[in-house]
Amino acid sequence: MRPVILVAFVAVVALFASLGSIAPAQEKAKKVEVGKNVFLEIDGQNRRVLVNSTVCLRKGMLEQLMTRKRTKEHEAILAADVDARDIHKALLLANAAAGSPVKFRPKFELPRGDVIKITLEYEQKGKKTRVPAQQWVRNVKTQKNLDTDWVFAGSVLIPDPIDPKKQPYYGANDGDVICISNFDTALLDVPFNSPKDNDDLAFEANTQFIPPMDTPVLVILEPVPAMKK
Repeated sequence: MRPVILVAFVAVVALFASLGSIAPAQEKAKKVEVGKNVFLEIDGQNRRVLVNSTVCLRKGMLEQLMTRKRTKEHEAILAADVDARDIHKALLLANAAAGSPVKFRPKFELPRGDVIKITLEYEQKGKKTRVPAQQWVRNVKTQKNLDTDWVFAGSVLIPDPIDPKKQPYYGANDGDVICISNFDTALLDVPFNSPKDNDDLAFEANTQFIPPMDTPVLVILEPVPAMKK
């Protein structure tokens, strides 16, 4: 078992103990706080992860859909004041399985993991609006929306080089939370070759669909059952 999954698994077991029995399908959806701005919603057999974020960019080239606040807001549409480890824990609680981030050496390997559907919810003219996250991301060459879901790559744990006994650093906390370019520290990534070099960036913000700066946006992460992938 990879160290990052082992650490998250221990946290998941503890959180499950606090949840108690799962609410029956006929009851109102149960929302449990996993960490700051990160929630697990349980509605019968359906589980999803909810993350509070805000719009931080409406125009420009992209490397992330969502980053961690005060990290990479210049290349992501959304920023969230979160610990990315909490999103990892919540996805495990939602029955998603982490795979592994992209590998560049000794040979290139695509990121892998369970498929995660991402929906964005926000208020527009006083009405709640939900759109697929892909609508906000446009291919520079084709001018078409991103046409794939993300995968739960799971990021990596980085040991402290000075103090090995210190808690390892969770790589995605550098900002690579929901990526559009491939990063070997990504929590969620796209399952195709998407270079991060500036000259090779392929995606941009689809400005016409993105609400004003600082608009609160609820990011909804839903694991896709294997039979529907």
